[in-house]
Amino acid sequence: MRLSRLHPLLVASAVIAVAISLPVLGVLSTLFVGGTGPTWAHLAATVLPEYIFNTLALAVTVAVGVILLGVATAWLTAMHDFPARRLFEWALILPMAMPAYVLAYVYTDFLQFIGPLQTVLRAFFGWTKADYWFPEVRGLGGAIAIFILALYPYVYLLTRTAFIERAGGMLETARTLGLGPWRSFFRVSLPLARPAFTAGAILALMETLADYGAVSYFGVQTFTTGIYRAWLSLGDRIAAAQLAAALLGIVSLLLTIDAFSRHRARFHDTTGRRRPPTAYRLAGWRGGLASAVCAVPVFLGFVLPASLLLRLALADDNRPPVAHFIDLARNSFLLAGLTAVIAVALAVLLAYGARLSRGLLAPALNRLVGLGYAVPGSVIAVGVLIPVTRLDLWLGNHWQQWFGGNPGLLLTGGIAALVYAYLVRFLAIALQTVGNSLSKITASMDDAARGLGLTPASTLRRVHLPLMRGSLFTAALLVFVDVMKELPATLVMRPFDFDTLATQTYTLASDERLAEAASVSLTIVLVGLLPLIVLSRQISRAPLNAGRRTDR
Repeated sequence: MRLSRLHPLLVASAVIAVAISLPVLGVLSTLFVGGTGPTWAHLAATVLPEYIFNTLALAVTVAVGVILLGVATAWLTAMHDFPARRLFEWALILPMAMPAYVLAYVYTDFLQFIGPLQTVLRAFFGWTKADYWFPEVRGLGGAIAIFILALYPYVYLLTRTAFIERAGGMLETARTLGLGPWRSFFRVSLPLARPAFTAGAILALMETLADYGAVSYFGVQTFTTGIYRAWLSLGDRIAAAQLAAALLGIVSLLLTIDAFSRHRARFHDTTGRRRPPTAYRLAGWRGGLASAVCAVPVFLGFVLPASLLLRLALADDNRPPVAHFIDLARNSFLLAGLTAVIAVALAVLLAYGARLSRGLLAPALNRLVGLGYAVPGSVIAVGVLIPVTRLDLWLGNHWQQWFGGNPGLLLTGGIAALVYAYLVRFLAIALQTVGNSLSKITASMDDAARGLGLTPASTLRRVHLPLMRGSLFTAALLVFVDVMKELPATLVMRPFDFDTLATQTYTLASDERLAEAASVSLTIVLVGLLPLIVLSRQISRAPLNAGRRTDR
C-alpha cells in the first residue's frame, strides 16, 4: 500500500517529533546567544574546572566499574552452573529498583560516625574516635561506588542476553582449536558481547550524568549541580542553559565515540548450530566463589539498603502525617500515570506512522525523538522552561486582551510543562518497546485487513492494538516507574507547593532527616520493583541452556 507523503499519521509523527525535540534544540541555541554574562564568567573562573573534572571522573570510573561487575555476573550466570545460580540470574537486577539518591541517603546514615556500623565497631573493640580511621562516604569515591551498585544491572541484562543468544557452536569450535575456558572468554565471548556491554555502559553513563540527588547530597560538584545552582540560586537562565549545552556536548561526545568505535565491527555466526552454549558446572570452592561474586552486588545494592530503609521507617516516630503522605503519593501517581498514558499513545502514533511510511522521514523522526532519553533531566528542564515560559507570557497577554482578567501562568503554573518535560525525557522508552512489538506483527496481517476493507486507522484499532496489549502495558509501566524516580526535572519545574515522593525524599534527606525520608524512599523502591518483577519472570522462564554440563 503506497501512502501519500502527507498521510495524517506521518504529519502527526512530524509534529510530535518536532515538539519533543524543541527543548534540546533550544538548549543548543543558547550557545549562539550574545556571548556570556557575568554569571558564566564567575562560574568559569571558580567552579567550572571542578565541574569538568568531577563529571569526567564519574563518567570514566563508573563506566569501568559497571562493565567489570556487569560482565562478570553476566558471564557467571549465563555460562556456568553453580549454587543458587537460578536465584542470582534474576536477583541481580533488583538494584535497578533502588534510585541512586536513595542509596546515597541510606549508606550515609549507615556509615556515618554515629551510624550503626561504626557504633558496633566501637562497642565491640572498645575504640574511640582517635583509635581508628574510617573512609568518608560523602565524596567523589562514595558517589562512584553508589552509581556502580545502582547501575551495573544495565550492563548485566544486555550482556547476559548476548552471551545466551550466541550459538554454542562458536564456543565449541573455539575449544576444538585448543582454547580453554578463559581464552575462549577473552577471545570469543567477550568480543562478541562488546556491543551489548558498551550499550549498557552508555545507559549507565546517561543516568550518572543526569543524576542530581546523589551528587548534590555528597557535595560533588558536577554539571548537573551547576545547572541547578545557576538557575535557582543565581537566577541566570542563560548561564544555566549554556552549562546544559556543555553537558549535552559531553553526552553527544560519548555517543559519538561509541558509534565510531564499532561502526565497522560486524559479528556473524556461521556455524549453523543454534543450540545454547554448554554450561560449566562449578563445584567446590569455585562454585562458592561464583555465588559470592553474584551475592555481593545483590546484597550491597538491594538487600542491605532495603533492610536499612525498613529499619529506619519502623523506628521513626515522626513519620509524615498520613494525609501528607497520601498527597505525595497522589501527586506522584498523577504525574507518572498521566505521562505513561500520553507516552504510550504518542509512541503508538510514531511507531505506526513509521510502519505505514515507505520513506526515510518517519524513521528519522523517531530517531530524533529517541535523543531525549540521552539528555539529563536538568538539561530538559532548562530547555522546556525557557520556551514554555515565553509561551505562557504570550498566552497570558492575549487572554487578557480577549477575555479580560489575568489567568496567571497557564502552563508553568500547573503540571502541564512538567508532563511535557517527562515526555521529552522518557518517550523514547515507550517508543522502543512499542516499536519492537509492532515489528513482530507480519505485514501479511496488514494486507489481509486491507483486503477486508479496513482503513489504516481501523487496522491499528482492531488488529494491532489487541496483539500489542502486553507490550503497551510494559511500556506504560516502564515510563511510570521512571517518572516516579525522576528528580532533577521535578525539582526545577514543579509548581509551587507541589511535592512528589522523589522531591520530598530529597528535601528531608537534605535537612538530614533521614529517618523521616525512609518511609517515602521505601515507597519509591516498592514501585520500582513492579517492572522488575515482570522482567525477572521473563528471565526465569528463559532456560540457561539446553547443552550438556561439564564439571570444572
